[in-house]
Order: sequence, then structure tokens, then C-alpha cells
Amino acid sequence: MANFKDHKVSVNELLGFIPEALLSHLSTSTKVDHYSKVLHGKKVFYLLLYSIIDNERLSQRTLEDTFNYSGFKAVFNLDESETVRRSSISERLSKIDANYFKEIFQYMYDRFSQSYNQQERDKYNLIRVDSTIVSQAATKLKEGIDQNSGKKLIKFSISFDGILPAGVEVFNKQCYSAEDNALPEAILNQVKKDSEHRNIYIIDRGVQSTRTMKEFDQSHIKFVIRAKENRKHEEIKSLIEENQDLDIGDNFLIKDSIINLYTGTPIKNKLGNTYFREEKVENKFRLVVVKNKENPKKEFWFITNDFELTAKEVAQYYRKRWDIEVFFRFIKQELNVSHLVSLSKNGMEVMIYMTLIAAMLILIYKKANDLGYKTAKRRFGLELRELITAIMIVFAGGDPSKVFKT
Repeated sequence: MANFKDHKVSVNELLGFIPEALLSHLSTSTKVDHYSKVLHGKKVFYLLLYSIIDNERLSQRTLEDTFNYSGFKAVFNLDESETVRRSSISERLSKIDANYFKEIFQYMYDRFSQSYNQQERDKYNLIRVDSTIVSQAATKLKEGIDQNSGKKLIKFSISFDGILPAGVEVFNKQCYSAEDNALPEAILNQVKKDSEHRNIYIIDRGVQSTRTMKEFDQSHIKFVIRAKENRKHEEIKSLIEENQDLDIGDNFLIKDSIINLYTGTPIKNKLGNTYFREEKVENKFRLVVVKNKENPKKEFWFITNDFELTAKEVAQYYRKRWDIEVFFRFIKQELNVSHLVSLSKNGMEVMIYMTLIAAMLILIYKKANDLGYKTAKRRFGLELRELITAIMIVFAGGDPSKVFKT
């Protein structure tokens, strides 16, 4: 087998974390296997997991070839006589119950995140939330966000805790082209799943709606949002004390104040036309303004409803938002997210949940073995292929130890 002597966790061990009992339970407790002769839920799960990890370019043809590959069937103990065609896979992805894969994803995230120690829990209660988009020709994608460019977009709004993806929403309706609509819905859905609800949500400038911030505050959702510079507000009280050191690490503190924000309230005139009347929102927020030492001409404005953080922590927490951009690059470059295998929303949901499950396995492998993203993906694939080879040798009556020296 692949002999990485410094590794603490192997691919074989990680595959053992796949909830076999849950796969079987969901197959009987849901309708995922109704009207399916070959591509049962568990088989689709294994097919997508293996294909996402083992292929640089994913397609329905790739999935067909993978399912009919003896090595794939050997590692997951599937019937060698069964075969499928690309058309069957396409139809199955469009109709199979996406909640089956959502429940597996949530189970695996909960199980892996329980392994965080207390220091990591304190560190990773910062949930970075952002969206990444995938485009497809408008002639192929019937439902999508139309940008009048000959292409339509699908938006994946993902929550990321710094180690693992914690949740995802798939948006294909026009109203979700605005992040002010997509991200709040993704956050509110994420909050519903979090019983402890100790998270602080880190959000870029896509969310600027005062009504959204008010809703978050009333729902006791803590957030740090990068605001547009010179946003209109009313200062209630400065939190900067006399003789306070304004040097806060990488930044200089310009302002730290309790404020009220303004919002536009829709009003209809006598002619039935709608206009927006500016009104002050009574909820109290906090505005932190800093200048970066390396680029002192640039100001960064942050709005938060957390009054216990220091101004330095507010700025530092926002910088950690970059982690989700690195994660987006990883799943696009290494896990084929940029390519839509299915053009139906149901199939897209299945594929994104499976991609995030594969990402979790690789990221845990990366963290445990102290590797980079690309190295972790490469070594994971090497171990998986050699695991298949070892299983095939055993099936043939041979001894894998004679091939793989340790």
C-alpha cells in the first residue's frame, strides 16, 4: 500500500467513517429506492463518491464507466454482474431523493465536527458564508439565473467553519442573483440546524440590507459584515476610550461606535407607485472602521451586533473569511464543481452534497496528516487506487504484502 510513514490517518480508516448503517436505514425509511432496479441510493452514493475523488473531469459518461469498473465494485462490495448506461444515470440523478444525500452529509459533518477539541470549537465557531457560481449555456440550462450573457448561472451558497463545509443551499431562481437574498436564506437555514447556536457569521459586502441585519439581531444571530464605506448611520456612543492605543495589530483603529442604521421603507403614493422612505432602525449595531498599515489609504468598515468582541477581533475575524475563498478554489479545481454533471436542480443538489462529502473526507485527511490541499487530494487518490489493487489481489487468491512492501 502507499507508504506515507508520517501519516496519522489512512484512506482506509476514513472510508470506515462512511455510515453504512445510515445508508441502509435511509434506503428503507425513505423512497430513495422506489422504482429503481440497479441504481439504489447506496450504490449512487458510492458511485458519486468514488468518481468525484478519482477523476479529474467528471461527466455522466465517466460515471457509467466507473460503475462498470471491477475495481470500483470490489472496494464497495457491489455485484460484479450489474451494469448501467449513461442515460440511466442521468435520469436517476434528476429524480433520486436529494434529501437522502443531505442527511448523510449532515450526519458526517456532525460526526467529524464532534472530534474538534475545545480550542478548535472556540476557533471554528466562525462560520464563513459566501456564494460561488457555475455557468452553463442558456440553451442547455432551462432553469437558472439569467445574466443576459447567453449563459445561465447556478449559485451555491456555502457555510464553512474553517475546517469543513457545514451547509449548502442551491439557488437557480432570478431573485437569488442578489446576495442580499441568497446569503440570509442560507444563514437562517444553517441556524435552524445548529442547536447550540454559538456561531458568529462572517459575511462579505454582498449583504448590506439593514432589514436583514435587523432580522439577524432579533433572531440572536451574531454577525460581522463588511459594510460599504461612508454608509449613512447615526452615532450613539463612541467605544474608544481616552488614551486608548489605536494600533491593533495589522490595522489602525479609526472608529468603534454604537450606531443606528437607516433603511428604506416601501410606501405607495396615491397613484399606486412605490417609493422608499428613509427611516432609522432602532436596533443598535456596532461600527468598526480600520485602516490597514500596508495600505493606509484604504478604510475597512465592519458592522456587527457583537459588543463583546474587541475591535481587533472584529477585524481579525473578517480576515478569516478568506478561508472560504480557498475552499471554493479547492472544490472547483480539484473536485469538479465548475462542471455541471446534471442540469436538473435535483441532480445539482445531489452532486453538491456528494462533492462536500468527498471534500470532508479529503479535508480531514489533510488536517490529520498536515498536508496541503493538492497534496491531500493526490495522496488520497493514490491510497484509494492501491486499496482497490490490494482487494483485487486478495480476490485472485494472492497476498498484497508481496506487492506492497511496508
